[in-house]
Amino acid sequence: MPPRRPSGRPSSTRGRPSRAWRTTTTMSEQPASVALAARTEITGARRLVVKVGSSSLTDAAGMLDIARMEMLVDALAAARGRGQDVVLVSSGAMASGMGPLRMRHRPRDLASKQAAASVGQSLLVGRYGSLFARHDLTVGQVLLTVEDVARQDHYRNALRTFTRLLELGVVPVVNENDTVATHEIRFGDNDRLAALVAHLVGADALVLLSDVDSLYTEHPSHASARPIQLVPDIDELEVDTSGAGAEIGTGGMATKLQAARIATASGIPVVLAAAASVEAALTGEPVGTLFQATGKRRSRKLMWLAYASVSQGELVLDAGAVRALTERKASLLPAGILEVRGAFHVGDPVRLVSEAGTVVARGLVGYDSSDLPGIIGRSTRDLVAERGAGFDREVVHRDDLIVRSRKKRT
Repeated sequence: MPPRRPSGRPSSTRGRPSRAWRTTTTMSEQPASVALAARTEITGARRLVVKVGSSSLTDAAGMLDIARMEMLVDALAAARGRGQDVVLVSSGAMASGMGPLRMRHRPRDLASKQAAASVGQSLLVGRYGSLFARHDLTVGQVLLTVEDVARQDHYRNALRTFTRLLELGVVPVVNENDTVATHEIRFGDNDRLAALVAHLVGADALVLLSDVDSLYTEHPSHASARPIQLVPDIDELEVDTSGAGAEIGTGGMATKLQAARIATASGIPVVLAAAASVEAALTGEPVGTLFQATGKRRSRKLMWLAYASVSQGELVLDAGAVRALTERKASLLPAGILEVRGAFHVGDPVRLVSEAGTVVARGLVGYDSSDLPGIIGRSTRDLVAERGAGFDREVVHRDDLIVRSRKKRT
């Protein structure tokens, strides 16, 4: 028989699915003891990043649900009492502003969205401030844009801000700066932002809270759907997450899996759970889905390069260079480059692509784009002999290189 549905099943999954789930694995059949033992990765974490979505903070009218916020803050304050640093990534600014502005539905045009976010952000942070104050905790608002993580100087400055806030015992409350973001340049949801913040602050675990209580083998409205307690390797998970988004929030299961992939590939375990189960999730109970870390913790520079940077151009590689990068983990030399695309400078991120156009890696380039046309396709030995010792260097050093995984992706 299928397992009994949790009583806290989100109402959005009844009758009108907001996302479609389909998996080809049987990870839900993992023994409960395995998932429970793994939850020490959460309870033993020195620093936690917790993300909560809009639909978990607001009622049907788009107003802040104070009871839900109180429950969340109480659980986070308890984690602080256990000696854990906490960073809260909270959606809800736009949804919070909809009620006071008498918007019955989520606005579609950018100006109205930003107006609602402008009104709602102050309400959201103000409420967090008063709720955390009951626990003698102070909050600090951190609003980020894509540029704050896409540019290295902004990224380093954000790191300094987070570091000092945590040193001072402050609970950072993070959100995307919706009032200045554009359709073209934005995170689009706070799940991905939370994963990037988790690495930025050196978090030991990431908890994604939602109105969905778990990852399921198929859409949870189906009678045959079974919860997946443990995902040892997210890249071995095949999931169909097509479908329309929720009415209030912008994120769905697809964005949560993307966030889990970013975090776990960098050595950070992830728990996906219902916001109503936040206390259980933070105290190690086997609620929701645990995504185990699959990779080693990367340097902040490589994490930025892999997931946060915006490529300034492309280098087209021959087959030999592609093999050298992907199989031997070698540096990229001028001899293996066929074409230079775009305008960039030393230290900028670029895509490295095959002749067929497949992205095989991303790297920090060691030359200006204007200097490369005269040296590509030539051996380093010939360049040094002709132009001097200054050309005895890689176009992209292997330490500044992220090779694209060949594993299957959702």
